[in-house]
Amino acid sequence: MPPSALPDVWRASELAVSRAPVQPTGHAPLDAQLPNGGWPRSTLVELLLQQSGIGELQLLKPMLRALSKDQRIALVQPPYLPHARALRTWGIDTSRLLWLRADRAGDALWATEQILRNGSCGAVVLWQTHIRSESLRRLHLAAQSTDTWFWLMRPLSCASEASPAPLRLGLRPAVGGVAVDVLKRRGPACDAALYIPLPDMPAGRHPLHHENAPAVQFAPAAITARNAAPVLV
Repeated sequence: MPPSALPDVWRASELAVSRAPVQPTGHAPLDAQLPNGGWPRSTLVELLLQQSGIGELQLLKPMLRALSKDQRIALVQPPYLPHARALRTWGIDTSRLLWLRADRAGDALWATEQILRNGSCGAVVLWQTHIRSESLRRLHLAAQSTDTWFWLMRPLSCASEASPAPLRLGLRPAVGGVAVDVLKRRGPACDAALYIPLPDMPAGRHPLHHENAPAVQFAPAAITARNAAPVLV
């Protein structure tokens, strides 16, 4: 029997197909490049950012909106203050949001691991600048033990570092959206960057340089360094 006829045999030239649950991202071009066509559950997914505020949380908006209907969502160590009213305009139930801010990175990692292991939230989004490989492995194992979606936001400069995450995406700013590089997936290499339009991003110019951009932004997309303190979304 040829390998292609065996359901449990994966060839590196093809996108992997597994029994693990996935949820569509809400962005058709991205779904087409992901194994099983969506965000995988019970695993570590890394989003590596050129800089904060380029639309990374908007990329997750369809998923977070769907989960917030009946599950809690934990935002751990976000770089900016959450903006509840903006999140509500996205259709996210803010009563189900849990915002955790720790004094030390180790405390944030510990809290994330506990949330993953006890399954108290449907999704966890963690922001970290520096994280050791052993901590990545612990988080990945914790994610595998529960029915939770888990995203880790890290700098794009970490792309060269080894990671147990089966899915790693690099995010760069793009006019009216975001450019996504599939850095790691269970399947063939994806050489071309994907352009994902984001409706809430200001069209026609770089979001970080648009002073009149909509307030519904994850990071200070509408604020320059000379302006007021940024907020999350």
